[in-house]
Amino acid sequence: MPTPREAALSRALLRSRNAAWAAFLAVHAWLAFLGVVVMPNQAFWDLQLYRYWMWLGVHVGQWPGLEAAWVYPAGATIPMLVAGAGGLGYGSGYAIVWSLMITALDAAALAVLIRRRNGLAAAWWWSAFLLLLGPVAMGRLDAVIAPLVVVGLLWGLDRPAVASFLLTFGAWIKVAPGVLLAPLFLVVRRPWRDIVVPAAAFSAVVVGTVIGLGGRDNVFSFLFEQGSRGLQIESVGATPWLLVGLFSTSITRWMNQEINTWEVAGPGTSQMAGLLGVLFDLALVAVVVLLWRRRQALGERLWTDDAQRYELLVRGALVLTLAMLVVNKVLSPQYIGWLAGPVVVAVALGLPGWDRTRRTVLAVAGATQVIFPFLYGQITYGGAGTTFLLAARNVTLVVLLAWSVKALLVTRDDEAAQLERSGARVAASATS
Repeated sequence: MPTPREAALSRALLRSRNAAWAAFLAVHAWLAFLGVVVMPNQAFWDLQLYRYWMWLGVHVGQWPGLEAAWVYPAGATIPMLVAGAGGLGYGSGYAIVWSLMITALDAAALAVLIRRRNGLAAAWWWSAFLLLLGPVAMGRLDAVIAPLVVVGLLWGLDRPAVASFLLTFGAWIKVAPGVLLAPLFLVVRRPWRDIVVPAAAFSAVVVGTVIGLGGRDNVFSFLFEQGSRGLQIESVGATPWLLVGLFSTSITRWMNQEINTWEVAGPGTSQMAGLLGVLFDLALVAVVVLLWRRRQALGERLWTDDAQRYELLVRGALVLTLAMLVVNKVLSPQYIGWLAGPVVVAVALGLPGWDRTRRTVLAVAGATQVIFPFLYGQITYGGAGTTFLLAARNVTLVVLLAWSVKALLVTRDDEAAQLERSGARVAASATS
């Protein structure tokens, strides 16, 4: 048990803006150290691929997404090329500049975040999340979009056009943020002017630029590059096969050399991969319909109560994000970083009913770091303990999705109204 003096010091640190900034920067320094120095070939392996792509573009003229199909949207070239300031040859220069870039982007988002009512609490939560998720939170392209999502959701009501631009920019780096335009569209008064027009205008500029540079045939190739993938070993859908594979030789874990990804193979896996490809789109449509129905149920309250609007925006963003994780044949460890944006914004805004969610997301992040990069070999070679940990992580994501859908459908106001009606019925029956 901490002494009263230690408890008071702990509370003072949590309330200190300088301490929050110091912790945030220290976490980024630690993640960079792990990725650049300790395990560059595990945690920061993707950066070597980015560096190589940019080397081909600069020195050979073979730019990804122009001459050939690419797994990423065209905007992904921007951060990859910026990191090239550290050098496109072998060595740690590229990874160092990449780490500095991510730190600067996160710091800019934190500067916006920390001004909110519970900004300090959000800053500490975000630092804890990044520390628990580990170096993969910095050494992937997903780290670039994270601060864009944070600011985009924070400014969703105050500066909707800017929020639309940020999420669209993020989508042209990696697709996921584009999905969050749906709840943003539902919570602003002039969605076509403030959301659709900025998103369409920016997208038109990107498409026009790519076509002008000779990439007409590949400008949308990123939308189709994932179609032929199998069931990735870490995906939620692969969990039953991983568990059965601990006791049966009919299940194999193999490296798909073409895309450098571990997949699971066995009876029914190809059918599951195909099914998830269909269910993914259906799940996103179902969530958007659910958000629309919630908007209709709120009626005028949506426009008179900013807390209700932010709850619909942020909770909707979380449900969509969880749907993209759960109903997906791919679940790379960096995808867990997508959860940070909606949760940290909810904490900063002081939205009620998020305590269980923020604690659970921290646990998911911690489990993910144990799985990758530290014990990933145990997953690929069928280690029982780590396989059970991965299964528990995936089940937790499903439970978290169920909780979030329930919280979206039933707000505290609804619960209070239900209790009031229930009390009235009890009173009426008692007097009859």
